[in-house]
Amino acid sequence: MECFFCSSRKKGVIPPLSDESKPLILFCGPLTMVLLNKYPYNNGHLLVAPVRHIAKFEELTPEEGIDSFKMLRAAIAALTEKMKPDGFNVGLNLGKAAGAGVEDHIHWHVVPRWHGDVNFMPVMSEVKVMPQHLRETLSLLLPLFERHD
Repeated sequence: MECFFCSSRKKGVIPPLSDESKPLILFCGPLTMVLLNKYPYNNGHLLVAPVRHIAKFEELTPEEGIDSFKMLRAAIAALTEKMKPDGFNVGLNLGKAAGAGVEDHIHWHVVPRWHGDVNFMPVMSEVKVMPQHLRETLSLLLPLFERHD
């Protein structure tokens, strides 16, 4: 089964905002992609991943590593400009034992944080309330990623 990073990239680089079936891609370059997380820890939770399907950190080429960090920087800048968080969690979970939900395609999580946030509000068993719809977040951030090449 193909991973969702690879299948998202093949479905279309930047889908129309109105198409609910399309992936939430903000940017897809030759080496790196940036997507909204469909299961966010907080509003604006982004994923930065190499385009190439790799599972191990040491498999990143120097060019992929540089481009990934360039896009991490762009993601943090876009979130800072549009969402004004007080801080960020930026993380990389390598392997199932480390908490990787998708362990066969390396990716970074960029999670904006605000003083006093609790990541989510549990309403009932495992249900989270996010005060901003994912498509609204996509439309807010997308213009900032259109200027990257």
